[in-house]
Amino acid sequence: MYWVSMTDKYMSGWGHAKNKINKLVLPCKNFEEAEIVKRNARDRSEMKHINICSKKPYYNKNHYFTSYHNNTDYRTWYQKNRPFNH
Repeated sequence: MYWVSMTDKYMSGWGHAKNKINKLVLPCKNFEEAEIVKRNARDRSEMKHINICSKKPYYNKNHYFTSYHNNTDYRTWYQKNRPFNH
């Protein structure tokens, strides 16, 4: 199991992430799937600090708003060569 974590610069600082950094974390069943998610994240200009982790990342709630999603609710993130609409 792997995890892809990233900072969403667009969603940071307001809404649920008011005065915080917005982190997005997506679980992956293997390293190949993690690479796909990472590549898709790189295609999105608002995503920064994209990392593949072998342990589930946790962030201090005082400084970060963290949302965890998966291939059910963020299906397109797991699709190879998937273009995103910006």
